[in-house]
Amino acid sequence: MARKRRPSRPRALASARAWDLVMKNDSLKKAKKISFGKRLRSCPNFSCLGVNPNWEDYPAEAQARICAADRVYYPTSLYETALLSLGKSVFPHSYYGFLGNKIQQSNLFQLLNISHPKTRIYRGKNRRARVLEDFSMPFVAKTPVGSSQGRGVFLIEDESALDTYLQDHPVAYIQEYLPIDRDLRIVLIAGRVVHAYWRLQHSKDFRNNVSQGATISFDDIPEEALQFAEDVARRCRFEDVGLDVCHARGRCWVIEANMAYGLEGFRQAGLNLQQIFARLDEDGFL
Repeated sequence: MARKRRPSRPRALASARAWDLVMKNDSLKKAKKISFGKRLRSCPNFSCLGVNPNWEDYPAEAQARICAADRVYYPTSLYETALLSLGKSVFPHSYYGFLGNKIQQSNLFQLLNISHPKTRIYRGKNRRARVLEDFSMPFVAKTPVGSSQGRGVFLIEDESALDTYLQDHPVAYIQEYLPIDRDLRIVLIAGRVVHAYWRLQHSKDFRNNVSQGATISFDDIPEEALQFAEDVARRCRFEDVGLDVCHARGRCWVIEANMAYGLEGFRQAGLNLQQIFARLDEDGFL
């Protein structure tokens, strides 16, 4: 005769038990800091729980530790909004909402009056005429959301190229072209510059992305650009970011912010990002 299976414990009870643990166990607040993402896995003061698609997938003890934490690190876009709604602090600030979203970045730079190439967004009818009224060729057109590594970046030098771009982009992101042959990638974590390097254009490409053939140089990084990047990160409250900065027309400009920045520049410099995070943690900056 088959044994009867005991009814499983309702998931809701697991969550209730988590809050019960929070109320009864003060040691939870003294436990390791909590991170959902694995960025901090080399930091001894952190527990990286991983990202489960359902809150109920976390064991009650893990739920309790999350509920008890005043600050949660790398919560991912899946949990960030909920945690902020509970009044918790998250690290990094100004991250997921700007990740891969050039429109949001430009809005922020413009609101803060940060030096940023002239940029306009076009939707609806008569976009072509409005673009040509606002910009002289050449100018740059970009895929505004989800593009990276130089993909989705176009130099528009004639009306045919503009027509092709507009056909493929119902939301047009148009930016003035700055006559440069290099820019700086400046990576800042917790407000501190942890790495910076030049990206020198390939002779046959106007883009400065390493993935598009640009080369890396560590020579003569200007202090002015580093100070500018620190100011941008502070004002935007970017806590983990790779800023693309250039110098043109007598001043520094921020072109865009990269939350998912590449690591080739770290590798060529012999730097390990995990070790950098561990040192920042040890020094009390995280």
